[in-house]
Amino acid sequence: MNQVDLDNCKALRKRIFTVAYKGGMGHLASCFSSVEIIYTLLLKGVMKCDAANPTMQERDRFVLSKGHGGLALYTTLEMAGFISKEDVDSYLKPNAAIGGEPNLGDAAGIEVSTGSLGHGLSMAVGMAMAQKLDGNGARTFCLIGDGESQEGSIWEAAMAASSFELENLVGILDCNELQKTNRIDETMKYISWEEKWKAFGWNVVTVDGHDIDAMVETFSSLPKNHKPTMVIAKTTKGKGVSIMEGVPKWHFKMPNKKELKVIMEELSISEEELEV
Repeated sequence: MNQVDLDNCKALRKRIFTVAYKGGMGHLASCFSSVEIIYTLLLKGVMKCDAANPTMQERDRFVLSKGHGGLALYTTLEMAGFISKEDVDSYLKPNAAIGGEPNLGDAAGIEVSTGSLGHGLSMAVGMAMAQKLDGNGARTFCLIGDGESQEGSIWEAAMAASSFELENLVGILDCNELQKTNRIDETMKYISWEEKWKAFGWNVVTVDGHDIDAMVETFSSLPKNHKPTMVIAKTTKGKGVSIMEGVPKWHFKMPNKKELKVIMEELSISEEELEV
C-alpha cells in the first residue's frame, strides 16, 4: 500500500478514537477492523458515488449492517466530503447530528438505519433488486460481521439474493474471528464461511481486509455469472492499536489511564486533541 493510504487509515483510527473518547463511548475495536474496507469502497474508486451529488439515482449504495461500527463510516464519509467535521464532532452530544449507530436521514451517504444485527443484508437485497429493475448498472455493497452472521435473517437474505440472481449485490464479511465476548469458533464450534456462502449460491472470494491494493483488485474483478458475491475480508479486531488487537473485551470498552497512554502514543494523539 502507498504511504498516503497508510496515513489516511491511521488518521481515520485517530479520528474514530478522539470522537468516541469525547462522546464517552464507542465500539472502537469493531470500527478499527473495518477501516480499510470502508475506505477502499468510498475513497479508492470502487463505489460509484459523488459527495457533490449524494442522491444521484444511479449511485452505488453502501449498507453498514454491523451498525455498531458507525464511527468508521462517519469518519470515512467525512474524509470523502459527505459529512462535515462539525457534524462528526457532534457525536453523542445534545442535539447531535449523528448518533451511536447509522440513522437514515442523519447525513449524506447513510443509506439505511442499522444497528439491530442481521437486518442490513435483507435491506441490501431489496436495494439491489430495485437497482436491477432500474437497469442503471448500480450496485449495493453490504458489510456484515462474522458475529452477526449467527443471525438467521442473514441466511434468509442470502437465499433470496441467490434466488433473484443479484449479480449487483456485493457482501463483505468483516472476518475478524471475534464477537462480543468470545471467539467465533469457540461460540459456534466449526466455522467455514467459504463453504456456507457457496452452499447458499454465492460467489466467494477471500482477501486481506487491511490490504487496500488487494481489495481494489478484488472489487474490480468480481465474477459476473448472475450470482451475488461475498468478499470474505480477513481482518484483525482492534487493528492499529497493539493492546486492542484480537482481544474480545475491547468490543465495547473505553480505556483506563494506562491503556489511554498506549493508544495516544500509537495513534499519535496529543492531550490537546482529547480535550472536551
